[in-house]
Amino acid sequence: MEKSTTEHRVAHEALGVVLQVRDEELQTLLWLRAREPFLDAWSLPGGWLGPDETLEDSIRRHLAAKVDVRELSHLEQIETLSDPGRYPGERLVATAYIGLIPAGTDPQVPADTIWHPVDDLPELAFDHLAVVLAGRERLRAKLSYTNIGFALAPPAFTIAELRRLYRAALGHDVSATNLQRVLLRRRLLEPIGELRPPGRAGGRPAAVYRFRTRNLEVTDQFAVLRPPGRSLK
Repeated sequence: MEKSTTEHRVAHEALGVVLQVRDEELQTLLWLRAREPFLDAWSLPGGWLGPDETLEDSIRRHLAAKVDVRELSHLEQIETLSDPGRYPGERLVATAYIGLIPAGTDPQVPADTIWHPVDDLPELAFDHLAVVLAGRERLRAKLSYTNIGFALAPPAFTIAELRRLYRAALGHDVSATNLQRVLLRRRLLEPIGELRPPGRAGGRPAAVYRFRTRNLEVTDQFAVLRPPGRSLK
């Protein structure tokens, strides 16, 4: 077979969908582009893959410029985008990651970078809207069959506090009784032997829990935390 004399150079970038529950909403980190294409448009943090980097090393380097990567409680690859037209005038492949930050932390970010609710995003550059939504769906799916809730939660919490985090991430309400039953049945939570005083509304003190491990584990092959009205098949 005759070898082509035309070289096709393909660049590669890493993108990060950084998610955190803030003010009881699932939010993502976006930065304002300072150059063309899409000058002054919001986009995901990320950048070029270096010649001596792995993809994970690359996304951690780029995220370090936008958010303290030590705050990340979980990082995983979600998809690779290779549409030839995704970047104007250049062949650019992107590998996207989801990065989670636990509630209760407030990492410093530069002035050009702002948290945005995933349900109320501005217009995004390139194909970044689809990437954000893919990251949200990956998180929602894993909340049903893994212990990934540890990456959204602070080190210690009540069931009511955890319920608010799940509700924000899932996009629908979750019964506190059902959530506690599911997570305890799977042995994902353990009490730490403390009680949280009741709030202004009164009631009994609430038990304080933590996740048994803060490493990702598959806990059940069946998704049980589905939106209301959807049955298991």
